Amino acid sequence: MHTPTQSTAEEARLHDLLEQGARAIRAKDLGGLMPRYAPDVVLFDVVGPLRHQGAEAVRRRMAEWFASFEGPIGYEMSDVCVDTAADLACCHRVNHVRATKHGGEQLSMRWRETTCYRKRNGQWVITHQHSSVPFDAASGQASLDLQS
Repeated sequence: MHTPTQSTAEEARLHDLLEQGARAIRAKDLGGLMPRYAPDVVLFDVVGPLRHQGAEAVRRRMAEWFASFEGPIGYEMSDVCVDTAADLACCHRVNHVRATKHGGEQLSMRWRETTCYRKRNGQWVITHQHSSVPFDAASGQASLDLQS
């Protein structure tokens, strides 16, 4: 059984992991980002395909995403919620990215993300990550500029 103090300490560790990941995204640092993912991770991204299976597939997807931008990525998280229980943890949040695409187009996009962690060999690793963008039912268009 976990005491509240243990749970709070684990939540703090997960918040640290989230911030490490955010720094890696801002710097487009695959080497800093990928150790957080389990070898058997499943990623549901906001773009196709339906799933990316395994850390190597996630690495390829993130490399492609990073390469689509000129310079660093502005990346912030809000409404962060972390919940832990023994060797399982879940986090949900709203992400906001601001970046310049090749060709000069400015991107500002918000999306929802849920991340599931497992504690393996004493370390929290991401086993599942699900990103989604709400859409306007009347137009069928993605709602990329919603705010909390």
